[in-house]
Amino acid sequence: MSDLTLRVCTDADLPELQRLAERDSPVVPAGRLLAAEAGGRILAAISIESRAVIADPFVATGDAVDLLRRRALQIRRAHGPGGPALLPRLRRRQGASPASAET
Repeated sequence: MSDLTLRVCTDADLPELQRLAERDSPVVPAGRLLAAEAGGRILAAISIESRAVIADPFVATGDAVDLLRRRALQIRRAHGPGGPALLPRLRRRQGASPASAET
C-alpha cells in the first residue's frame, strides 16, 4: 500500500464512512475517528474512544489498520481517551439511520 495518509475524519466524510461500514459492519463507530486514506478513498477508520475499526474487506488493509491503532494509542496517551479537544466528533444528522456516526 503506497501513499497512505492518516487523518482526522470530519462530517464531510460521513457518506464515505457509511459506505465503508455497509461493507464491513452495521455501523460507523461513534466518536472521533481517524481514517487511513489512499488514492482519495478511505480504506479504514478507527474510533479514538472505543477503538472500534471499520475497514474495506475487499482491500488489503491490515497495515493501515495497524497504523491507525498505533496513532490512536499515541493520541489517547497524549490527550486522554477522548483525544485532543480540537478533534471533531462526527454529528448524527437529523433522521439518520443507525449506520451513521453518533455523537
